[in-house]
Amino acid sequence: MADRLKDLARIKGVRDNQLVGYGLVVGLAGSGDKAPFTNQTFRNMMNQFGVTLPEGVDPKLANVAAVTVNATIPPFAKPGQQIDITVSSIGNAKSLRGGTLLMTTLKGADGNVYALAQGSLIVGGFGAEGLDGSRITVNIPSAGRIPNGATVEREVASPFNRGDTVTFNLLRSDFTTARRVVEAINGNLGPDMAYAHGNLTVIIQENPNAVQPNPLAAGNTEVVQDTQIAVTEDPARMFKFGPAVTLNEIVQAVNQVGAAPGDVMAVLEALKQAGALRAELIVI
Repeated sequence: MADRLKDLARIKGVRDNQLVGYGLVVGLAGSGDKAPFTNQTFRNMMNQFGVTLPEGVDPKLANVAAVTVNATIPPFAKPGQQIDITVSSIGNAKSLRGGTLLMTTLKGADGNVYALAQGSLIVGGFGAEGLDGSRITVNIPSAGRIPNGATVEREVASPFNRGDTVTFNLLRSDFTTARRVVEAINGNLGPDMAYAHGNLTVIIQENPNAVQPNPLAAGNTEVVQDTQIAVTEDPARMFKFGPAVTLNEIVQAVNQVGAAPGDVMAVLEALKQAGALRAELIVI
């Protein structure tokens, strides 16, 4: 039994790089945050568009949330290529569902801008809250993803194309494996080659109750909210795709198990992220 060299080692200098940015998500249905830095960021953005808000005026941003945006830029990514991004709330926003990320710069560890991000979010989480403060949350509604949500603007310099040697780093350091790799490379390319070691149903029922004081007590009649929240989830089904299915067949199979449109997009995005889907995902 033989293993491929790409499964045993990684080429030195060929690696992913992490990017991070800070931005605003708008268009939320009243589920934004009330953090002071969100107001400050919103004011700065409006100033860039020539709109000045008076000092001391609270814009009351119920539909805006401050977020961090992170992405992984693959090796040899060229300007113009697109990468997936993850958007996470850093304030007290209840949900990012239905939000749109405004243009955000993504920087590397060196402080340079390598990509620009923008687009509509796919949020798999769901939450519901009653007037009496009761709340039910499924998964994480304060984070989402945008397939192809960032465009590469700068190429990351790689030491791979410098010099006249290629260095392999073994995933598991072992002298026997290293020797066998050397023998395999020398045997194929010649001697002296360079080498180094769900579906959800939510029901909210408000039952206001009048509470009256005792006949001889000095008090007022108050109305107390009594909220009942019920969440039901259909039983999940596991399904298996063949090796040569089309995108249409995948969508039909997911729909047959009763998945919602958001779940279908989450499945397709996961398949694309794993490299099992050859298609371009566009979120509107």
